[in-house]
Order: sequence, then C-alpha cells, then structure tokens
Amino acid sequence: MESSAPLLFRLLTALLSTIQSPPPTSPHPLHRPTPTFSVADYGAVGDGVHYDTRHIQAAIDACASAGGGRVRFPSGRNYLTATIHLRSGVVLEIEKGARVVGGTRQGDYPAESRRWYVVLAEDAADVGITGGGEIDGQGMRFVERLDERKNVMVSWNATGDCVGDECRPRLVGFIGCRNVRVWDVKLTQPAYWCTSPCSKTLSFCQKHANANWPFTVVRCGSNDHLSLHLVRCDNTSIQDISIYGDFDSPNNDGIDIEDSNNTVITRCNINTGDDAICPKSSTGPVYNLTATDCWIRTKSSAIKLGSASVFDFKGLLFDNITIVDSHRGLSLQIRDGGNVDGVTFSNINISTRYYDPSWWGRAEPIYVTTCPRDSNSKAGSISNLQFINITAVSENGVFLSATEGGLLRDLKFINVQLSYRRWTNYTDGLIDYRPGCQGFVNHSMAGIIMEKIEGLQIENMNMRWSDSHSKGWNTPLDFNPSTVNNISLFSFHSGLYQQ
Repeated sequence: MESSAPLLFRLLTALLSTIQSPPPTSPHPLHRPTPTFSVADYGAVGDGVHYDTRHIQAAIDACASAGGGRVRFPSGRNYLTATIHLRSGVVLEIEKGARVVGGTRQGDYPAESRRWYVVLAEDAADVGITGGGEIDGQGMRFVERLDERKNVMVSWNATGDCVGDECRPRLVGFIGCRNVRVWDVKLTQPAYWCTSPCSKTLSFCQKHANANWPFTVVRCGSNDHLSLHLVRCDNTSIQDISIYGDFDSPNNDGIDIEDSNNTVITRCNINTGDDAICPKSSTGPVYNLTATDCWIRTKSSAIKLGSASVFDFKGLLFDNITIVDSHRGLSLQIRDGGNVDGVTFSNINISTRYYDPSWWGRAEPIYVTTCPRDSNSKAGSISNLQFINITAVSENGVFLSATEGGLLRDLKFINVQLSYRRWTNYTDGLIDYRPGCQGFVNHSMAGIIMEKIEGLQIENMNMRWSDSHSKGWNTPLDFNPSTVNNISLFSFHSGLYQQ
C-alpha cells in the first residue's frame, strides 16, 4: 500500500504557507484627501464692505470639529473680518487673488490688547496659513499724520489696557502653539503688535525672571507692531512668504520670535519700517533658530536679538541673507540680563545708511551691545559669536560694546569685507546706545569701536574707506587696551578706495 507521508507533508506545507504569508496589500495605500471647508459655503461674501467674521469662524470651527483640514478663501474676493481664531488641525488656505482684511474698529478685537490680532491661534497644534493669497492689516488707516521721518499713528490707549501711543492691532499671532507652518502667503500693512503694556510687563518680567516657568508669552521692553508673531511656540516653519509694512510707520516688525524654540525661517522677503527678524526672550529662552535665504529692507534693524532679553539665546544661525538700505544690519541689543551664546552670522551682504535720529541706529553694519536697560535691569553676557563671509557697505562702523557687569567674550570675524562711505548729511561723532543705557554719546567715528571685550579674533578682514566725504573717520580700530583683552589679528587690511 502506498505511504501517506508525502500527501501529509504536502498538506502541512500548504497550511503553513497560508499562515505565514501576509494577506495581499495594494502597492499604493489609499490616500485620504484633506477635508476642505470653503468660507463661501458658510456665508462669507468677500465684498470688502460687510464683515465676514462669523462666517469665517464657522468654517474654521466646522473644520476643527471634523478632525482638521483646510479652510479655503476663494480667489478674487476681499474678506473683511474682526479677529478670527485658528483651531488645532486647521490650515487657512487663502487662494492667490484672495485677501483677508483686518477691521479698523477697536470693537473688532478682543478686550485684552495682548490678543489684538487679525488672525490668532492660542494653545493650538498643527496649524498653518498658506495658499498664495494675502492678509492685510490696513496699517495706513492707522496713520494719524504722514511724516517722512516717522509717521504719527493712531492709538487706542483710552482703554487703559495698554499705554502710550502704540496701542494698535497686530496681524498674525501664534501663542503657545506647536507644529506651526506658514508658507506661500503675503502679509501686508500690519497696524501694530505688542502682547501687553510695556511698563507693566517689563517690571513683571524682571520680578519673575528666575521663576521656574514654562517657555511663555509676555512681551518685555518696547512695543512694536508686527506682521507675524510667534510667542511660546515650538517647532515652527516659515517659508516662501513676503512681508510688506509701510517704511515710515514705526514698530511694524516683520517676524518676531518670542520665547519660541525650534524655528526655521527660509526664503522670505521682508520690506518694512521696523525690525525685520527679531528674536526676543521675555519669560523663556530662545534656542534652535535658523533663518536662511532671505532678502530684507528696513528702516531699523534687519536682524535684531532683543531688546527684550530677560532669558537666554542659544544656538542661532543666520545664513545667506541680503540686507539693503537698512538703518542697522546685524544687531544684538541685550538689555535685561539674558545671555547670548553660540550665534553664527554667515554669507551675508549688508548695506546700511542713516535715516533719522528718531529711529534707533547710526547705520552700523554690525552692532553688538549688552548694557542694563535702566536702574532696575542688569547686564547680560554675549559669547561665541561668529561673523563669517560678511560683506558690508555702510555709513558707519562696527560697534562692539559691553558695560559694567556685562561682557563680550570670544567673538570671531572671518572673511569680512567692510566698505565705508558717507552719502547723507547727518551729524557725525555719535554712538547710539538706545534703547536705554546711555542714549547718545559723543565719540569719534571708527571702523570698529570696541568696549569691554575678552577675546576677539579677526581673520582676513579688508576695511576700505571712500576717498571722498571722509570727514569724521579717524581710525580703523578704536579701543582701550585696559578693557579689551586677547585680540588676534591675522591678515587685516585697511585702506582708501576711489568712489
């Protein structure tokens, strides 16, 4: 009789193969489309006259309730709105040719001035703005009197919730958010920014500067109005955006990164009246910030650390940036006791010029300072700064200064080309320490002025001086050996060039 073993073996083998083999799957898993909610479907008319606020908010809320997606603003319309609140999981998709327009009435904004934004996200995750369209703050509607030196602006300070002449709404704010992305969008004509009254906030921050708080949200120092404001945010990407603010309006910052970490800014075009890219530390540190491939024009500082600087700045990189016609180029204004460590500026082209004494700055291409803001402040330290492959044409020299209690340590300038020439008629012989500190101080002009430094390395620096309009230029390097120690010069050249 024939053995049954081969048959049994075949049965067992077939059974095992069915158990061990995974079920067949599609080589390309099905992609779940992103839900899209059009504001037009919720009643928005987009005529620029009637407010679409409740219709826009209804679309945002419906999108968030559905688990997230995109809220679309159809092209060819102007959506007038009061403050709209962005929810977790929602991305605003403002189509090219569409505009979200901020209202100009005080009642269009929340009661607390710190929440005066056209678009506001608070404690949200996975949020963003894109689409190729525009958010317009109507900043020129807040100009009380045009002035080519500095416009006089409307202020809503009668509320008592904010003080001075700088109480105006801001444009876009992310407060306490995670995983923020803003890309392919235009931000224009902000009217203002500020998270709280400066006088109250500053004393509050100083009082609690050593408290064990999470990275948070209060603004210290001078107020500014602003296009894009990150406060206490983590993991933010900003790319391919353009920002435009009126050149003569004060305090219309481009991007302010406040108490926020792990931020990437790339391929941005910023043309505005006040600081363009501005990290601030009010109640928490700022670390892991990278800004690359940007073009900047400003009547103030193109890149500025501070002046709100209660906590530390660490691990910052600014690379491949073009700065044109700015009042200051690269600026560190540490005024509240925070420390700066590990910042690199590389592959940067700078041109600076005088505009008016009412704006901080004297056309310095590089300005590094630490000093107490006032008698209630303390000086912080600045260490491990690198300036690599920098080219500058400016009306004033580099200024590096610390005061009693502060210190500049381990600064490096490598492959730096500095060209100096004058083409405006403002008074020579002044150092500008503002904000706070000593204000204006009489001092002869120089290629680099240095005060209280421990460790400065210059390698391959070429300093060129125009052979015309050279009045006021006295020396390439100006310092007191008793306060500036351990200077290393390798391949340093200074000489005239023909205009």
